This record gives sequence, C-alpha cells and structure tokens, in this order.
Amino acid sequence: MKYRNVGRSGLKVSEISLGSWLTYGTAAEQKAADACIAKAFESGINFFDTANAYNRGEGEKAMGAALKPYERSSYVLSSKVYFPMGEGPNDRGLSRKHIFEQCDASLKRLGVEYIDLYFCHRYDIHTPLEETLRALDDLVAQGKIMYAAVSEWNGAQITEAAGIAERLRLRPLISNQPIYNMFERYIEREVLPVSAQKGLGQVVFSPLAQGILTGKYKLGQPIPTESRAANDSVNSFINSYLNDQVLQVVHDLEQVAQQLNISLAQLALAWVLRQPGVSSALIGATRPEQIEENVKAVDVELGPETLEQIEVILKQVANFSPAR
Repeated sequence: MKYRNVGRSGLKVSEISLGSWLTYGTAAEQKAADACIAKAFESGINFFDTANAYNRGEGEKAMGAALKPYERSSYVLSSKVYFPMGEGPNDRGLSRKHIFEQCDASLKRLGVEYIDLYFCHRYDIHTPLEETLRALDDLVAQGKIMYAAVSEWNGAQITEAAGIAERLRLRPLISNQPIYNMFERYIEREVLPVSAQKGLGQVVFSPLAQGILTGKYKLGQPIPTESRAANDSVNSFINSYLNDQVLQVVHDLEQVAQQLNISLAQLALAWVLRQPGVSSALIGATRPEQIEENVKAVDVELGPETLEQIEVILKQVANFSPAR
C-alpha cells in the first residue's frame, strides 16, 4: 500500500480506502463487514469512511463493530453530518445544534472517543457558513474530531470557507469528498485547482462508477442478476450508465486494461490516483477478494501513451451526464 497526505495536513491515508455507503448496516451484513475490514488491514488500508445518514446510523454501528478489535491509533476513521436524521426542523443541516448533536451520536454508534475526519456531507444554504465553521473548530478543540472536511462543495464554497477560516483564525478544512471517475470529471475544471490552492485533498467516492468500471456489465448482454443494477433499492443511480454508448466505452477501456495485463477496475482506480490532488479513492466491497484485487491499483503507473489512449476513448462520452 502507498499513502498520501490529506491536503496540506500531516494526516496520511492509504491511496485506497474502504467506505460503507449501502454495503454495511444490517445484521446479515456484519459478517461481511468484519471480513472486508480484516482484509483491508491485511492489505495496508488504514482509512475507513462512513456517515450518520448511511442506513440511519446502522452503517456507523457496523463499521464501529468491525473496527473494535483494532488499535484505535492504527486507522483513520471518517464520518459525516448534514442529511436528515429525524423529522424535526433541527434534525438536519449544518447548524451548530445539529453538528454537535450528531457528532455525539456518531461517536456513540461508532464506539470511539474521536473521529479523525468529519465531513459536512453537503453545503447548507440555510445556515451561515461562519456558524458551521466555528462549530467544527470547537469540535476539534474539544478533541471529538481531529480534522474538519466537506463533501461535494464547489470551488466558490471552498474558497469562501477558506477565507472565513483565515479571517477568524479557525483551523482550516483539509479535505473535500466529491464523486470522481472516468465518466464524472467535473472536479477537474474548478474544484481540483481551488482545493490545491486552499490546501484540501480529495477523498473521491464512486471511482468505479457504481461498478460500471469493473466490467461486470457487458454491451448487448443482460444485467447480472446479483449485481447492484439488478437491486431496485439502489439502481436509480446506476441506470443512467446502462446505455450502449457508455458500455461501448467500457468495452474499449477493458481492451486497454488487457494490454496492460491488469483488470478494468485497477485501470480505473489508477486513472483516478494519477491526480496529485486526490488523497484517496474510496471503494465499497462485499467480499474480501474485491479488496485484494482493487488495492493492486496502487502499483499501476499509467504512462503518457496510455493516458492519451484513455482520453481518446472517453471523448465518446464527453457530453454524458449521469443522473444523480
């Protein structure tokens, strides 16, 4: 495994990290969570991501239970706050009240004394940004979180936050967690350069585009019955990828991977990690073998000719905009 600093901070995380979006959270899935996290540690992964909103806290409980056997200082743990956790008007957003209450609730569900990286899950237009940043700074001062971060904030929002933090002498944000993969590249235009200027590293989610970039979905073939796309509870995100244009690109990318003697998933992850502004790529896994295969991407170096070949292929979907 290889490690990178998160932005300008001294925090080092594995280039491949493990998330728990919809993968963990029920009793039936706890055994899978335990096995995957054990394999992650064995593979050198030290960064584990979850959120209070994942299955209304069940994701945090599963993650906390799976991490319990390990020394707390041996891993980096992140969670998030923003999305509704109740029916009340203050049970959502980034107000001081909601942030403090949800941080305490997350610590309890995770069974830890502190969270390393605490993300604002989205931008809150209904709360003054200064209020949010002061609350996060106070949580750091109290030792409940080590660092503050954001998720899916645009360049202007990151710039404004950095300006407020500097003016008020608050601890700076160190990370942004956006979607980033071969099909969804919006962060390249503004978010990456602004983040580099302000000292934020990207922890990207969905680097395999909901599994499309694993090669399991084939052009002209039916959807695999055990795949995510066949699951009605999550397929609203993935259906927009399932068209002939995208699947033709996937087929062409798979040919590139075969030329390099690697898997399509390893190619896609190595492509994401080619960006110096990316601190870590978050993967999901239901089986330890998936982790074992994906971590090999950190040893893949894509040369200029290969990167140019990939760009030519991706131009076929330059105007593609997945629904999410």
